Amino acid sequence: MAIDLRGAPVLVVGAGIMGAGIAQVAAQAGHRVRLFDTRDGAAADAKRKLAATLDGLVAKGKLVADAAQAASARIEPVATLDAAADARLVVEAIVENLDVKRALLRQLEAIVAPDAVLATNTSSISVTAIANGLARPQRLAGMHFFNPVPLMKLVEVVSGLQTDAAVAAAIFDLSRAWGKTPVHAKSTPGFIVNRIARPYYAEALALLHEQAATPQVLDACLRGAGFRMGPCELMDLIGHDTNFAVTNSVYEANFHDKRYVPSLVQAEMVAGGLLGRKSGRGFYAYPDGAPALPVAVHEAPATAREVVVHGDGPIADALEAAATRSLAAQGWGPARERDSGWTGLAIDDARLRLTDGRTATEIAAETGHANLAVFDRPLVLPAPAGTALAFGVADGASIAWRSQAAAWLAALGFSPLPVADTPGLVVARTVAMLINEAADAVQQGVCTADGADAAMKLGVNYPAGPFEWLARWNVVGVVRVVEALDAAYRGERYRVSPWLRRRAWGPR
Repeated sequence: MAIDLRGAPVLVVGAGIMGAGIAQVAAQAGHRVRLFDTRDGAAADAKRKLAATLDGLVAKGKLVADAAQAASARIEPVATLDAAADARLVVEAIVENLDVKRALLRQLEAIVAPDAVLATNTSSISVTAIANGLARPQRLAGMHFFNPVPLMKLVEVVSGLQTDAAVAAAIFDLSRAWGKTPVHAKSTPGFIVNRIARPYYAEALALLHEQAATPQVLDACLRGAGFRMGPCELMDLIGHDTNFAVTNSVYEANFHDKRYVPSLVQAEMVAGGLLGRKSGRGFYAYPDGAPALPVAVHEAPATAREVVVHGDGPIADALEAAATRSLAAQGWGPARERDSGWTGLAIDDARLRLTDGRTATEIAAETGHANLAVFDRPLVLPAPAGTALAFGVADGASIAWRSQAAAWLAALGFSPLPVADTPGLVVARTVAMLINEAADAVQQGVCTADGADAAMKLGVNYPAGPFEWLARWNVVGVVRVVEALDAAYRGERYRVSPWLRRRAWGPR
């Protein structure tokens, strides 16, 4: 039987940042909202701040005065839960503690009507576990908003093992009516966003652990790939204590699966109080933040006898166009070989190759080309001039080629950033693991591919969703990068998702 919550009286429990934001959204959507908090005066204070926020929206021209006054009038601070006995939807946004949430929801069951819907705004606790002990566990679902609630569009609608499908559907529809973009999720550790996002932090921390690059270089490379913030500056913003706690929570909830293992680098920072912006220092010192990378001056590429662009597809096409522009002053252009099985440039006897996950040293040993460099995967094509791009050079390469590899990448329009000759470099490694994690989430029924894409774009502002990246890349290419990481590091962390392997070429 369908449940319609539109216009229903709402009780929000918890008048902190999240609870107040939920109350604002519900009130602006036309609901009568009761706001409760166990702290004396907290609900009334939250209403006063919300009224000021609404007035601010009026001053900015984003809301008309009558609508602001009406929304404010719909929010009623209450001193007891009994005062909201007629609520048909209860959203709790209290402390992230399983026992406290269970106790609250059991108390609420005795107050609200038997058909009232209960929702938890938990970001990490199992909805199934929260429902354990309720008289009607089927009416509880997760309604995970993102901060700041009025601005962030995503709502994860999380179903526990006993959640009634009609309850999840009602919350999904209500979220949409509130102007949000809801996605269904199964109650598993991290749900969608906090689970799929782990590699964005984990791969950066792993690269720092092996001293492959500096935080500035990692951040520049991923911003160059379209991310609004690099992983190091983002962890500084979130707070290393918070980020480390979430990672530990996901790790422990997955029975210490090596894919989610916390980082010694971050553990040391937390132990030393280097928490990021909140403490004045993390990877960077604040308020200044990340220092600018020094401006690199690259020599011009040496005159070559022959330049051949290898590979097929958008990246090879972009390389051919850039090489043609670069060589135009010499009155000639590159040749093209589409069926060579790799992407990049052959410059006389040297090779500049798009990473396939293996190190330059490994490829050089296999191919016999000592002067070989690998460059990272550009995600934005055509790449804007000066886009940061990581590259690594084979151990046996000449000093001259180390300089020339950077010179050729600069001539192709990139801002080349040297990193250690590490598997998968920076962007290819990170994005491959984000795709791999999303594929496992779909494999395990946590969400759909479309849900994963929407969640990552709206929940953490990724420039694309993991399956959108997969469509632009290809399954075989992603699998090869993850397999190269697994071959280099050994262990369970870089195992390929069965979902990807089946779509690549089946079991081998």
